[in-house]
Amino acid sequence: MKIHLTSVFVDDQAKAEHFYTEILGFVKKHDVPVGEKDRWLTVVSPDEPGGTELLLEPAGHPAVKTYRDSLVQDGIPLAQFVVDDVRAEYDRLSKLGVRFTQEPLDMGPVTTAVLDDTCGNLIQIATEPQ
Repeated sequence: MKIHLTSVFVDDQAKAEHFYTEILGFVKKHDVPVGEKDRWLTVVSPDEPGGTELLLEPAGHPAVKTYRDSLVQDGIPLAQFVVDDVRAEYDRLSKLGVRFTQEPLDMGPVTTAVLDDTCGNLIQIATEPQ
């Protein structure tokens, strides 16, 4: 068994597509219209185009707002992405205007930072444990 797809709920799929591809550096894998305004929109790591897909899922369900607002209020990231160097990625993304809610922090075997994805979520970036 392996993880094939996971999702983050986003307020605006076009805005999310821009942020996750142009800012974070993922690449679009699928973009299929669903209904009148939604899309099956997935992105993947450019290093693993056949790897786990991230679905940028419309946040239309009524429970989503309460769930995400509670996580953000408590400073809890919805997802975590691995990077080679958190400090370098923090510097790169900060220069692009990304807002961080947690600057790089050494936490034992990993370094983490938390960013706002502009679409209603906090995302943690981290190094892989050594």
